[in-house]
Amino acid sequence: MIVIPKIDCITPDEYLEMEEKSAIKHEYIDGYVYAMAGANDPHVTIALNMAFVVRNHLRGSSCRVYMSDMKARIDSLNRFYYPDVMVTCDPSDTQTPNHKRFPKLIIEVLSKSTEGFDRGDKFADYQQLESLEEYVLVSTKRQRLDCFRRNEEGLWVLKSYSGEQDKFQLSSINFEGKFDDLYEDVSF
Repeated sequence: MIVIPKIDCITPDEYLEMEEKSAIKHEYIDGYVYAMAGANDPHVTIALNMAFVVRNHLRGSSCRVYMSDMKARIDSLNRFYYPDVMVTCDPSDTQTPNHKRFPKLIIEVLSKSTEGFDRGDKFADYQQLESLEEYVLVSTKRQRLDCFRRNEEGLWVLKSYSGEQDKFQLSSINFEGKFDDLYEDVSF
């Protein structure tokens, strides 16, 4: 992310208004906006593949699948992020056409420039979403998923999957996927 120089902070409403008119996407953290960098071929392909298999799985349900153009809002921290893939099943999210407040599942495809942030501060921020049951990080370097799941005590438990296992699970949506489908058309 690249910070857009600005002397004064802007409000969430000002950010949303600005973002509607902007040709590029920005994330919002405590009044400051950060331009998002473009993604490479493996990143985009993996995100599309994941959204496709999850969408097919959830077809006909009350859940909605969104890709990287939909914002996740974290009210308690004054943040807006653009997850690579997000699933919400909460009917309240139909009331906000440009962001979602109650995601059940968030998936981030890792890149060299954002991996530390996705694993660190962004994950810590996402944990403030009471609706979030699962946070998934997908590698672009090799066939690997790190699934962080909130257990009944509210603790986040890591379950990692690798290509040697052939399959992975997204417990929050009761889904079992195949690495071949997730990494289709991706070269390492």
